[in-house]
Formats: sequence, structure tokens, C-alpha cells
Amino acid sequence: MLLSYFHTSECVPPVTSIAEGGPDAAVVIDVLRATTTIAWSLKNGAEAIQAFADLTELNTAAAAWPAEHRLKAGERGGKRVEGYDLGNSPLAVVPKLVAGKRIFMSTTNGTRSLAAVQAVPQLLTACLPNRSAVARRLVETGAERVWIVGSGWEGDYSLEDSLAAGAVASAAMEMAVAPHVGVRCGNDEMLAALALWQQWRHDTETCLRAASHGQRLIGLGNHDEDFACCAAVDTLTIVPRQSAPGVLEAS
Repeated sequence: MLLSYFHTSECVPPVTSIAEGGPDAAVVIDVLRATTTIAWSLKNGAEAIQAFADLTELNTAAAAWPAEHRLKAGERGGKRVEGYDLGNSPLAVVPKLVAGKRIFMSTTNGTRSLAAVQAVPQLLTACLPNRSAVARRLVETGAERVWIVGSGWEGDYSLEDSLAAGAVASAAMEMAVAPHVGVRCGNDEMLAALALWQQWRHDTETCLRAASHGQRLIGLGNHDEDFACCAAVDTLTIVPRQSAPGVLEAS
């Protein structure tokens, strides 16, 4: 398995076919907080997450879905979009609210990254809570070329997404112990993410809080419980996987 890391969606090369050297799997990461929220939504019984980069497209799609079976989740700049049912907090997606519902979601960064690799045959999302589950899925499915995509912040590098990329890669390397199953780094960015994980693996919450987006959230108010949830490692076994363009389901 060859793992390459791209620290924002803007860095992702055009997706070509597998025969032309394109990836057979992609993993999108937005630790603070979209992919953490997606994982917890599905864990708590959401029927699916349908992701949109554009709010207008989200509103159109949501309007065509039965009102009693839908929720709209919108976040811009770390804040909930006015008039939407949810923002982007993993704490808000409790079973009583989301069970059986389709969540139509658009966030500042994460849903743009999903759009960038929508054409990849196997598309998963990862966060620190499900990093081992995602790594196991990649190993078990025999993925050969994997792109890990950090969502960053409006086109800029993000520390927390790189931490999680290293966490996923580290787990995959630990699992791929058979002689015929090797995991290699495809670029320097992946090597750097692994080094970051080794530095902060025992104190992930401090890393998230120190990151520029962590500081942004702190400036918006009390997000202590969000930080604790997003920094937890290996607390979920759910693996969100794209089942149709833009639609993520539990697998």
C-alpha cells in the first residue's frame, strides 16, 4: 500500500483512473470537526450524510427529501449557519435527534475535500476516534494506492488534520505485518504527518488546541467537550464510506 498525503483539497491532483496511476482509495480528514461529526452521526443512527460544498445545492437537495427524515447541518467559520438544524459539533448529533435521518451537510472545509476526491472508487472519512477502523478497512480491502486528504482551513495547512493522517498511516503500518503486505509513504508530506503523530500521540488534545483552528474555536466560545471528543483516539469502529456521489453511509 502506497500512502500519499495532501494537506488541503487544493493540493489534490486531478483524479485519474487506477490504470493511469490514480488512487483506488481516498481518506478525507477534517478533525475539527466535520469528519468527527460524520462518524458520530452514523454511529448514533443517522441514515446517511449527504455532503455539499455549496449551501444552495444543499438546500435544493434537502427540500426534495421528506421533512420528517432530514436535518440540515451547516457551518461557516466555525459557527452554525443561521436557520440550520445543526452546526458542526459531534456532541449535537445525539441518537434522539439523528436516528433514521439523512443529514444534509456543508462545512467550511471538510465537504470541499470530499468533493475533490468524489470519483475515487473507495472513499472513506477518518478522524482520530476511528483511525484504526479506517486503517483496518484499507488493509483488509487490499487498497494499493491511497490518497489521504486533509481539509485544512480555507486552503491553508492544518496541524490537526496532519496529526490524524499520521495516526491512520501509523495504524495501517502496525496492521500490515504479513510479508506480502507492505505500507509505504508516497510523499514527504506523509512522512511529516507520521513524525507529527509520533510527537503528539500521547497528548492529542493539546495538539488540537494549539493548532490555529483550535485557537479559532477557543476564540468562538467554550468548546472543551468538542475538543475532548475530537481528540479521543480509537473510540469508534464506524467507517463512513461513500455509497453514491456525496453520500456517506456506515460500513
